[in-house]
Amino acid sequence: MKYRIGNGYDVHRIEKGNRLVLGGVEIPHDKGCVAHSDGDVAIHALCDAIFGALALGDIGKHFPDTSDEYLGIDSRILLSRTIGIASEKGYSVVNCDITIAAQKPKLSPYIEKMREVLAGIMKTGKENVSVKATTTEGLGFAGREEGIEVYAVVLMGHE
Repeated sequence: MKYRIGNGYDVHRIEKGNRLVLGGVEIPHDKGCVAHSDGDVAIHALCDAIFGALALGDIGKHFPDTSDEYLGIDSRILLSRTIGIASEKGYSVVNCDITIAAQKPKLSPYIEKMREVLAGIMKTGKENVSVKATTTEGLGFAGREEGIEVYAVVLMGHE
């Protein structure tokens, strides 16, 4: 088997009155991400990691935020399309590791559901999907609750 690794990073500003969707799961909170799509910053970072592993550019190249086609789109659809592109190249997800940095809300009650949702879309076992959440101890834009940032790493395999 041939392997390729990729990393992704994404950040979105958060504001009161917007929906908060992370890892394909809607999370009750008074703030949500500001974005052209549904603002699922976790899925966006994961898509970037997959595209990066395969040297296919970034999420903006494939799903530009200047296109009305992606206005308000469910990011689970973007991940599904990303997996489809990888599959056309003969690659599938071996495993991924995602870290979400947000001061609030507490994300631990939603981690297992995120893992299930992401595993289903990526056609892999939940044991191959790691999602972790951390605060930034009040530091930086995430600590001030101005935004959420996500780091993702993925290992892609080709038989």
